[in-house]
Amino acid sequence: MINKKDKYDLVVTIIDKGKADDVVEATKEAGAEGGTIVYGRGSGVNEKKMLFNMLIEPEKEIVLTLIKNHSTEKVLESIIEKTQINEPGNGVAFVLEVQATAGICHAFKNQKDS
Repeated sequence: MINKKDKYDLVVTIIDKGKADDVVEATKEAGAEGGTIVYGRGSGVNEKKMLFNMLIEPEKEIVLTLIKNHSTEKVLESIIEKTQINEPGNGVAFVLEVQATAGICHAFKNQKDS
């Protein structure tokens, strides 16, 4: 079943490897139920580092947090506070509006129980 009734946002947080757990912890403290961690590598102008004359590609973790849109600001503020993401070099976070969802079974169960 496709759910277009409930409004969700996707908070995307890109942070250095090893710091995704801090992001997930921050989102849970703000009311989110969890997140998905995906691994990647940086390619920005400030991302490239050299070690023994070899280019090192920095590893990143991407945390995807799907939340009801009324919680977006609280979750984003919690991420900022926990990770200092507004400081240079600490990563980036942004929010995407979600048009429809599927597979959020506990949300449908809670609606039926109401």
